[in-house]
Amino acid sequence: MKRTNYKGKPEALVVASNEIGLEVNADKTKYLVMSQDQNAGQSHNMKVHNRSFERVEEFIYFGTALTDQNSIQEEIKSRLRSVNACYHSVQNILSSMLPSKNLKIKINRSIILPIVFCGCET
Repeated sequence: MKRTNYKGKPEALVVASNEIGLEVNADKTKYLVMSQDQNAGQSHNMKVHNRSFERVEEFIYFGTALTDQNSIQEEIKSRLRSVNACYHSVQNILSSMLPSKNLKIKINRSIILPIVFCGCET
């Protein structure tokens, strides 16, 4: 496994952002180190230009759960929770006698199935 040296990269990010007029918000910026090494989960903050950036073990990026152990199990669990929440939110409508069968099929195809298929991609 190839190791990448990230020394100096955070400083370069801060300097480059300052050059174009952006300021990195240390309160909102966190970082994650992905590794299959069990010792990679040791949590510590990184200091750059008198700013401290928090290291996290997991976070959601564009709807995808990323973990420091580079594990897909948490992402699968997250998507299953989304499907369950979606189903339970429309369960009363689907079990009601008021909407027609065609409307229930449209609800299933437009709301529930896309979330299920998105989970299947994982």
